[in-house]
Amino acid sequence: MPSLAFGLVATIPIRVDLLSSAEAEERMGSAAAGLLGLGLGRGDRVAFWLSSSADLLCAVLGAARVGIIPVLLNANLLLHERDDLIVDCGPAHVVLDEHSLADLFVEDRAPMSPYPLTRPMHYTSGTTGRAKGVTTGVWDEETAQAVHDDEVAAWNIVADDTHMVCSPMYHTVAIRLSAATLLTGGSLAILTRFDAPTALDVLRTVRPTTAFLVPTHLHRLLALPDLGDDEVFDSLRLLMHAGAPCPPVLKRQAIERVPPGALWEFYGATEGQFTTCSTEDWRARPGTVGRARSGRTLFIEPLEDHEETSDAGSVAQDPEVGTIWCRVPPFGNFEYFANPAATALAWRGDAFSVGDIGWLDDDGYLYLTGRRSDLIISGGVNVYPAEVEAALCDLDDVDEACVFGLDDSEWGQKVCAAIVGAPGATAEGIMSQAREVLAPFKRPKAVFLTASLPIGPTGKVLRRQIVEHLGLA
Repeated sequence: MPSLAFGLVATIPIRVDLLSSAEAEERMGSAAAGLLGLGLGRGDRVAFWLSSSADLLCAVLGAARVGIIPVLLNANLLLHERDDLIVDCGPAHVVLDEHSLADLFVEDRAPMSPYPLTRPMHYTSGTTGRAKGVTTGVWDEETAQAVHDDEVAAWNIVADDTHMVCSPMYHTVAIRLSAATLLTGGSLAILTRFDAPTALDVLRTVRPTTAFLVPTHLHRLLALPDLGDDEVFDSLRLLMHAGAPCPPVLKRQAIERVPPGALWEFYGATEGQFTTCSTEDWRARPGTVGRARSGRTLFIEPLEDHEETSDAGSVAQDPEVGTIWCRVPPFGNFEYFANPAATALAWRGDAFSVGDIGWLDDDGYLYLTGRRSDLIISGGVNVYPAEVEAALCDLDDVDEACVFGLDDSEWGQKVCAAIVGAPGATAEGIMSQAREVLAPFKRPKAVFLTASLPIGPTGKVLRRQIVEHLGLA
């Protein structure tokens, strides 16, 4: 399995694994045999806590093709955060380092289903601050093929495609698009971690035909000083973006860097996919995230009078704005692992919601007006204030904390914290302590000390007033 080495970031080598469909098939069968040899069987879970690589992908897909459910844990979690999730998912086997991963690959090859019999289980905070595992259980062969065919049809994936994988594999999109490409006969170029100069080198030398980037990746790529003024990534027939709102200026820049019609947006969540949006649709309707993906139907449930949905305040006066629901085909079903109460809240018949807010125009195009309650999306990663606040309030010198997001040109939003502290507390001291208890993507990038927090009549902190309260509006 060839790989390319492009450089170092913070002394960590950046590797690009090149993986063909034929090579992947061998490696998947080997990993499947290794897991079965350990005594795992259909419906068991195997947890992975690793950075992206071709071997990780082959182990994940090999497991899924024999009905073993892979659980992908965020490789940036601190040990206690990781261990909490391992306890929650109760895996039959855990893979925590490259050595343990290599041990899965054996000389034997297990017979596998043509397509994954399950989606990997990923953790998301859903509509509350408590992490929940999203799982589909194990499918029959017919359902497995329907899932594969749905993904291939959505993006017209063909055997000649080479897909550039930039997102970490603990994000569902990386596994989803990689699996569809490999099992259609295509190839992958997998970045072991995102780095803009490396991605640019891959675009120039490997010349992938498809790629997915979150807006933060796009921003870094298009800001590179050695990117030619008129350079176009002309090998790409499809450049997808999602994961966070994309600033219009950035989107227009990206459109100019790819062939006509190649830039597409989609809206979805770990739980499922909602829409796709072409360049032409976005130009005709700036701000839309597109129309319902094939086989799905969107509808809006108006908000109750007391609900607020965005920084602009209440939108309850407009009955067309409300919670977004999506009807899905049977293969789109999911549940929150060992959490039937949360599962029941997410579903109404054949429709689910993740709590996001928006509206539909007369032609069925969706517009988002607010993310799920209090969510911060930083670099395409979901950060929930309640979890960060709990960790901060355990620190020395912190009496109260309110975590919120501020717009940021690179990250989309950056995580910030308003702190009511003990005498002598400093922002620098609090941020230093936070490094010991929070993963990097959850840590506040700015701390604002304040004498008080805005409190409503019920005693709750009024998070949407915190920016004005701090004089940052």
